Amino acid sequence: MTSFEISEDQRALREHIRSFVESEIIPVALEFDESQEFPTEIFRKLGDLGYLGIVIPSEYGGSGMGYMEYALVVEEVARGCPSIALGVAAHNGLCTSHIFRFGSESLRQKYVPRLAAGATMGAWGLTEPNAGSDAGGTQTTAVRDGDNWILNGSKNFITHGNVGDICVVMAVTDATKGKKGISAFAIDKSMAGYYANKKENKLGMRCSDTAGLAFDNVHVPGDHLIGNEGEGFLQALQILDGGRISIAALSVGLAQGAFEAALKYAQERRQFGKSLAEMQAIQIKLARMSMEIDAARMLTYKAAWLRDEGRDFTLEASQAKLFASEVAVRTAEEAIQIHGGYGYIKEYPVEKFWRDSKLLTIGEGTSEVQKMVIARQLLSR
Repeated sequence: MTSFEISEDQRALREHIRSFVESEIIPVALEFDESQEFPTEIFRKLGDLGYLGIVIPSEYGGSGMGYMEYALVVEEVARGCPSIALGVAAHNGLCTSHIFRFGSESLRQKYVPRLAAGATMGAWGLTEPNAGSDAGGTQTTAVRDGDNWILNGSKNFITHGNVGDICVVMAVTDATKGKKGISAFAIDKSMAGYYANKKENKLGMRCSDTAGLAFDNVHVPGDHLIGNEGEGFLQALQILDGGRISIAALSVGLAQGAFEAALKYAQERRQFGKSLAEMQAIQIKLARMSMEIDAARMLTYKAAWLRDEGRDFTLEASQAKLFASEVAVRTAEEAIQIHGGYGYIKEYPVEKFWRDSKLLTIGEGTSEVQKMVIARQLLSR
């Protein structure tokens, strides 16, 4: 049977995180956006509530929930502050999930409980100055040194590059094998030569910590290789599949927040003797915004459900991410248009939603890359 209802437990979860967002995040969202300060205390509370280890089993300190619950949490946080939601998504879906899914038991025991509890934030190092959408162009190297590895190179645009002490890094271990010569390593800032080298000053998502990373002869223990040598690129693709569900959910939450702000303003603002909401041109905008958000939400929930069912979800995750991210941009822009001049003023939340939205069509695979993934999936099926 097909059901469009979430369970009672999922509904309770949504209400719980929504209450947290209303009381703890929305009142300070603009303040953190202005200062670009990472909201450490908010993330500490999210960790205490179990929201930084959502899909991690309880024996490793996580909440033991599924991707549907994960999507609900990210969506609700994004409704209040997309920048904080980006941190929740990157921490859960990239670094923590990568070590848990592909790491040895010793790596799991060493790092996953700390990450799930929010004792530190996790970073995930794939992107480089010359390797963005083309991750096969990775130039960071890891060279064998007895039982260990020596890591050299750099990464950029890394979420939690400054505030995260633990990072999964993709590096070339055999340049003759192309993508099959890329391996993944778990490293931490206790290792000499590993440091953040640049904090980015961004258009949006400004309290999400984004920095470059540098690796200068970092000696990495041999047992910090994640999985087998040469599996890093394939691992990264699988991690990105799941990450696209969270970016889709983030996009839905952002769009919902912008829509609610526009709807409220349209009902309150009066021009020509009536409210904006009474004007057909504004009604048409609101109708389309609502329709597209619901469609994006259904695509996102379908991908999350497939992931929880253990079924192939690569196509659906890319469809959800592509559609929802572009809906987020359109909705935020229309929300500004409905606000008119006030939409350009920081007293109103829609200008921040608009600035935050654009990254969603770029991060974890651009819209163009998603179309390539979708086409490949359709042709292979």
